[in-house]
Amino acid sequence: MRISIHRSPCWLHLLTILALLVVAIGSPFVPQPALADHTPAPSNVTLAGNFQSELGCPGDWQPDCELTALAFDVADDVWQVVFDLPAGNWEYKVALNGSWDENYGANAQRDGPNIALDPSEAGPVKFYYDHKTHWITSNRNAVIAVAPGSFQSELGCPGDWQPDCLRSWLQDPDGDGIYTFTTTELPVGDYEAKVALNESWDVNYGAGGEPNGPNIPFSVANDGDPIPFSYDGSSHILTISTPTVIDEDLAAIVAEPARHPIQEAVFYFVMPDRFDNGDPSNDEGGLTGDRLVTGFDPTDKGFYHGGDLAGLLGKMDYLEELGVTAIWMTPMFKNRPVQGSGSDISAGYHGYWITDFTQIDPHFGTNEELQAVIDAAHARGIKVFFDIITNHTADIIQYQEGQYSYRNKTDFPYRDADGNIFDDRDYVGGGTFPALDAETSFPYTPVFDNPGDETVKVPAWLNNPIYYHNRGNSTFTGENSLYGDFFGLDDLFTEHPHVVEGLTDIYKFWISNFAIDGFRVDTVKHVNAEFWQQFTPAILEHAAAEGRPDFFIFGEVFSGNPHLLSFYTTGTGATMPAVLDFRFQEQVRSYVSQRGASDGMRNLFADDDFFTDADSNVYALPTFIGNHDRGRFGHFLNADNASSLPDEEMLARSKLAHALMYFARGVPVVYYGDEQGFTGDGDDKDARQDMMPSQVASYNDDNLIGTDATTADANFDQGHPLYTALQAYATLRKDHPALHNGAQIHRYSTGAAGIYAFSRINRDEKVEYLVAVNNANEAQNAPVPTFYPAGVQFDLIYAEGDAAASLTTDTNGTLPVSVPPAGFVIYKASEPISASETAPAVSISNLTNDQVVTLGTQNIDGNSVPDRLEIRADVSGGHFVEVAFAVRIAGSDEYTVIGVDDNAPYRVFYDAGNLPDDTSIDILAIVNDLNGNLRGAKVTGVMPVRGERPPPATAYDYAVIHYQRSDGDYGDHTSDNFNDFWGLHLWGEAIDPAEVTDWDDPKPFLGEDDYGRFAWIKLQDSSQDVNFIVHRGDDKDGTTADRKFNPNTDSPEIWLKQGDPNFYTTRA
Repeated sequence: MRISIHRSPCWLHLLTILALLVVAIGSPFVPQPALADHTPAPSNVTLAGNFQSELGCPGDWQPDCELTALAFDVADDVWQVVFDLPAGNWEYKVALNGSWDENYGANAQRDGPNIALDPSEAGPVKFYYDHKTHWITSNRNAVIAVAPGSFQSELGCPGDWQPDCLRSWLQDPDGDGIYTFTTTELPVGDYEAKVALNESWDVNYGAGGEPNGPNIPFSVANDGDPIPFSYDGSSHILTISTPTVIDEDLAAIVAEPARHPIQEAVFYFVMPDRFDNGDPSNDEGGLTGDRLVTGFDPTDKGFYHGGDLAGLLGKMDYLEELGVTAIWMTPMFKNRPVQGSGSDISAGYHGYWITDFTQIDPHFGTNEELQAVIDAAHARGIKVFFDIITNHTADIIQYQEGQYSYRNKTDFPYRDADGNIFDDRDYVGGGTFPALDAETSFPYTPVFDNPGDETVKVPAWLNNPIYYHNRGNSTFTGENSLYGDFFGLDDLFTEHPHVVEGLTDIYKFWISNFAIDGFRVDTVKHVNAEFWQQFTPAILEHAAAEGRPDFFIFGEVFSGNPHLLSFYTTGTGATMPAVLDFRFQEQVRSYVSQRGASDGMRNLFADDDFFTDADSNVYALPTFIGNHDRGRFGHFLNADNASSLPDEEMLARSKLAHALMYFARGVPVVYYGDEQGFTGDGDDKDARQDMMPSQVASYNDDNLIGTDATTADANFDQGHPLYTALQAYATLRKDHPALHNGAQIHRYSTGAAGIYAFSRINRDEKVEYLVAVNNANEAQNAPVPTFYPAGVQFDLIYAEGDAAASLTTDTNGTLPVSVPPAGFVIYKASEPISASETAPAVSISNLTNDQVVTLGTQNIDGNSVPDRLEIRADVSGGHFVEVAFAVRIAGSDEYTVIGVDDNAPYRVFYDAGNLPDDTSIDILAIVNDLNGNLRGAKVTGVMPVRGERPPPATAYDYAVIHYQRSDGDYGDHTSDNFNDFWGLHLWGEAIDPAEVTDWDDPKPFLGEDDYGRFAWIKLQDSSQDVNFIVHRGDDKDGTTADRKFNPNTDSPEIWLKQGDPNFYTTRA
């Protein structure tokens, strides 16, 4: 492969595959081809491939070989060429202007994969490239379908009814067999068309897909109306959609994109126990005894260290000067001090093992001290957020049976107090529930082992064991993800109306009495959606009644799947204003730490439309790059680069990751200590260092970023280079509102490491800001499009690294941007975007009048997540616009806005769950040019149906492999030598790239239950096979062959036995 000189497309193909591996599972989005005005028209186009030497070139993959150049056909407005090729296994793509700087491959993707060509016999092959769509194909790869008709002369064809005029070429870049073409060039009039294949009349189809059938009539009501043509290659039916007459009052319907005041915030996520010890007198929480009683041991990373509310209060100036405007604290409620046994024993320093929901844990202080912290924060304009839990309490309940493995609802159904079997799902969300008896109603019999346990929880209703699921421990797959005990913690029966009411009252208390500004909600996906549908509105309404209309709630949905994440924020889902954006964290790690392709960032933001509805969108999602569960970004930099990066690069890449968090859409969340260069050895306890002087040896040997200090020192250095950088970023966000509330527009990415660029534009100011980041180790250059004509100056307002003080748009309106290595630049246009005189043309491109759309359901981590109706609008030109989407019951008068999108592709995903069966809807798309001009498109009679749908699709975020050894010898997984323990060798496309193992570094079985040991495996595509080998050193167990299972078709949870080559999908 020629990677050193020619950027071999084979190498680009590999990078593209690697980029795709890190994209969150479950996303069907294929980016649409860029428009031609995003790149200048090329001077020449070369067909580059592994057959060029067969055609006389000096070698293959040569973008500058004129012998394989395509010719531009002015009449067709398409580049094309015919070559005689021998039979063989060929690959190709196109390169523009004689270099690899701009090239297109499969699916019209820039820097996309090579296109395979396997002619069965030698002969002529015709190749086509359309720069308007960037589609490169051949008549061996795709049907060449044209829509000839009485309109073609209006498009610039020499005449009408010309099957060889490609100005009406129907194209299929995504390869789904649907060929499309849209024109806005037709004047008012009546026309006819049909479809012809291979540029001749030999094969043609008319109305109804009939060969040589009658012409298909259509009419254009207004000059410039967008007219989409769609040809189904299977049925041969050509559909021509003409806009429905718009007689609605668009101004009365159109709306602005949803925005929330929280978008101005900069969050600081702090674990008070590890922050600062302002009052040593509360270190033992008022308890007496050793560490197993008090929970206090500052030398052990799993115990209390002494940080408290007094320490937080004493550092308010430190936080204010950092630019923090919102503090999110880990749970502060009274916890069970110590839980677990043996090597698993630890303390409740983190706050997630609650016994008393009405008071602050004495290790942290008092309720009065909490009020002092809130008052001091509010005096500085800083909001205070509580971390709350509704899924579980501390582990108090034990099971009389002495077993804790999960018992499913099929084999162990619930029974009412009289012994009758019932399904809780039949009562969820209602006001009644069958009477329960702790002795007979549950799969396990709940008991209390220790004196006083039966009354330890507050409020008192929490001590009644009938308000818990009592089904055993979750393995976080399928049903048990909702009903199982979270690592043994008592799982609340959140389907029960008394539990819903009781938890709602608990958190109303804190709003009423302590002026809390919002909640972060733990373990959201492990609680049934109906609970959130009641709890969230009740909390928001109560907060508003208490004078806090901007009260904000965001949930932890531990997943990178946009279908699942957005389920909790849109439509009839869980009605939360926002969720933590785990997708963002994963992709920033891939791009910055692993130097992945910048297309990965584009793909992340392309899925943002899943989150758009009438009152929320992705702009309010809190974003993060590291946390207390996944680990710190500094750790990722070490883990992904074999701890080989020099401090200068560690610092630069940490700044770069934080810059993406501060300046891309969303609300930045700084993890405490990251501003002081903390790194850590891993996740969970290894990511929870002390900022006060630490006594934990495994913390104090960390090599911190940007400093010679260690965690043995107090780390509140306001001169630390990361502290000062984040200080500056916060100031930029505050001084330039577009950087926190402006629309985000994709501008530039490629299939390799390098520049990712996007714009931010405030809808009122209409001044474009350009943010360009670079993950490569060398400075990178790129032509970045803007909304401006030639000659407009952009001024630098910030850079990490060397950058030009100003740039000027060229004749194509692009900026010649240079970005320093592992750095970023932000430029601001010197003037507003020019006002448009009329709104551009708009069409609803994926739906037609009277269409029936079948919507299925996905089961994701035990949650039934309904498909939503995708509604997509195409807008002509390259303008800064918004598109509002509205629906009404067909034939009714009043439209309801269902979302507003402010960047292409313009889409919403409408939750039709509340529609009665057999209900049709009318859909309106209104383009707003923000200059007082509106234009609409409408489709009528669309019927979403959920009856007689295909079997539900399934997607899992995790798989679980259980392993039982009859000899009980699993080895010592803490050893660095793979000969010392049994583990898993993992590979394949099903698993997250971070789960792929080297042979000498297997994944250990860290989980333990009464079956044996088990391991969780993060998935990226559960439809693929998980490949695995169980081994210790070079000894394999069960079989010497490679093994595999499919999470979707087999089970996401399997059981293995020592010496047995089979896997089992049930424990039995």
